[in-house]
Amino acid sequence: MDTRHTSSALGEFITSRRHRLQPEVAGIQPFPGRRRTPGLRREEVAYLANVSVTYYTWLEQGRETNPSPEVLSGISQALQLDADERKHLFDLASPAPVSSYSEPRQENYDSEFLQNLVNQLRYPSFIANEVADVLVWNQGAKLVIADFDLLPQDERNMMTLLFLEPEYPERVMNWEEFARYMTGLIRASFDRYKDNPMYMERFERLKNGSKDFVRLWERHEIRQKHSAVPIHCRLPDGLELTFTIHCAAAIDNDPGLHWCFFVPTPDSGTEEKLARLLAQTTGLSSFS
Repeated sequence: MDTRHTSSALGEFITSRRHRLQPEVAGIQPFPGRRRTPGLRREEVAYLANVSVTYYTWLEQGRETNPSPEVLSGISQALQLDADERKHLFDLASPAPVSSYSEPRQENYDSEFLQNLVNQLRYPSFIANEVADVLVWNQGAKLVIADFDLLPQDERNMMTLLFLEPEYPERVMNWEEFARYMTGLIRASFDRYKDNPMYMERFERLKNGSKDFVRLWERHEIRQKHSAVPIHCRLPDGLELTFTIHCAAAIDNDPGLHWCFFVPTPDSGTEEKLARLLAQTTGLSSFS
């Protein structure tokens, strides 16, 4: 997996989306014979976006990095970007510096305050930082996601659990869908945090330790934290629970902190099962 920016983050992103989009889906009648280019050609995207081929080529090559909102809107429509991808495109084209990292941040968050926040909910809930380290968690999260009390501090990380814990795919029944979502979150934030050594240490560990992460990373999918995602869990005792994950960002005025809630799916029986599980925590085997 090559993460070097030989052109620009914006150029790499729109190139990946161009390769993904097939001519017939874009409303373009392909010429007879085999196409040498996967997806659309540059001139086809330029035509659909109402920009010159030269200008669009410069965007992909990183020679033009400050397109107007009108151009970005045209490209997002031409490439049929969804809401998450469109936001990512505009973020990449922002004139402000992409990276928000300046100095290594120590534990400057109020852990007691954050712990009190998550304890207000009986639904599984945790607060994580920008590198997906789980900082505080409630009893529901401990029972459903992982027994974080038993994990070493440097392994209390959602991406580490998901990709480097061999048994975790057995716990997450829709592992592929959830892993694609989590990888899309990393993709969306990569250029914002790529100068953060701790972030890159986690990234390199995933890249070197998980072929599945590499495979999903190369799909170049984008997800934002506001996107709700389902997760189907099977606990070690066989109990099955279904949730929708919601995330809130910038907790306690810190843009690096986000709060995740596992909300029981209506009519799945999860609400009742979770209530019984929380009432019977003693003796329940924990994941480690």
